[in-house]
Amino acid sequence: MDIKTFPLGPLETNCYLATAGGLAIAVDVGGDPAAVAAFVTENKLSLEAVLLTHLHCDHLYGVGELARAFGATVFAGAADAFLLETELGRGGFMGLPLVPPFAYETLGPGELTFLGQPCRVLATPGHSPGSLSYYFPQAGAVFVGDLLFYRSIGRTDFDGGDYDTLMRSVREAIFTLPPATVVYSGHGPATTVGDERRHNPFFSEFAR
Repeated sequence: MDIKTFPLGPLETNCYLATAGGLAIAVDVGGDPAAVAAFVTENKLSLEAVLLTHLHCDHLYGVGELARAFGATVFAGAADAFLLETELGRGGFMGLPLVPPFAYETLGPGELTFLGQPCRVLATPGHSPGSLSYYFPQAGAVFVGDLLFYRSIGRTDFDGGDYDTLMRSVREAIFTLPPATVVYSGHGPATTVGDERRHNPFFSEFAR
């Protein structure tokens, strides 16, 4: 699997384009998807899905346009649906623009196949109640959205967020993955499971 990062939109949200065997998936499309679409087209890829880690507006701005351009199905967690009725999900929060509408199908935790390889959908609530992470064991990669960052964690003060729930999600769903697993976050650089287990201050002896 090859993974390319496109920081998009007003908050430079990481949009990931994962490719293998002529197939592609996009994870979170937080802004103008032109560069992503151009890469898909130029490399004659088939975009089979857009996977959303959660339904906050800064991860959604280019979802509809990209999905329609390639006939891809959009997937998101069912428990986040209410966010699209709020400024945090539909836009307007802190002066951010409105999100163009898009259709999506709901996902729960379980085993799926994308890019011709297994994908384990993990329920990882805390930043939002319907947050999902997408783990590709063959590639040693997990896309976590705003659950976990390099040396930090996601905010829990938004609607539906919960600190204790987020901490439990990280410990039980992410830190149980192989240490070399690369963690692709919604903002900032990639890291690894083992590195965050050892060095993330929220999980050290000094954590509250």
